[in-house]
Amino acid sequence: MGLPLKNDRLDMQAYLDWEAQQPGRSEYIDGEVFAMVGVRRVHATVALNIGAALREHLRGTPCLAFTADMKLRVETVDAFFYPDVMVTCNAQDRRAELFIEHPLLIVEVLSDSTAAYDRGAKFAGYRQVPELQEYVLIDIAARRVEVFRRQPGNEWLLHDYADEPDCRFDSVKLTLSLATVFEDVDTAEDQAPAAPADPQ
Repeated sequence: MGLPLKNDRLDMQAYLDWEAQQPGRSEYIDGEVFAMVGVRRVHATVALNIGAALREHLRGTPCLAFTADMKLRVETVDAFFYPDVMVTCNAQDRRAELFIEHPLLIVEVLSDSTAAYDRGAKFAGYRQVPELQEYVLIDIAARRVEVFRRQPGNEWLLHDYADEPDCRFDSVKLTLSLATVFEDVDTAEDQAPAAPADPQ
């Protein structure tokens, strides 16, 4: 997360009005506005892979999957976030225009600049959503899917799918292969330029 965009603090409605006039997306936390940085190709690819799989899986159900262009409102911490992927089965959210408030699944794809925030302060904010059942972190470099599941007493249990062929999102009863999650994501070797040929 970068530095605040505006020096003056905004209330919720002022933020919504201001952001509607901006070319880019910005998150809002307790009166401060933070610009959303662009993502790398692999980040966008993984988020779309998961979003598409969820969309297809949830077709014909009361649940909807959203990708990064839909805001999440967390009223208890006075914040608006843009999760990479989220799912809601709430009837109010189905009628919402600008933001949803009751997701049961949130997915964030980690990057070097946001990993600490996604694991720390952002997760702390997400935990204030009563309906949230699972928080998923995708580590592209490690080919790892970490699923935090809410337990009784508001405790969270981690299942690390680093060495398994599939991962499972219990909140929506979806089993997804890691091959699908990371489809079309090149390895570091694939991305490296070819070594020059030895001169003859």
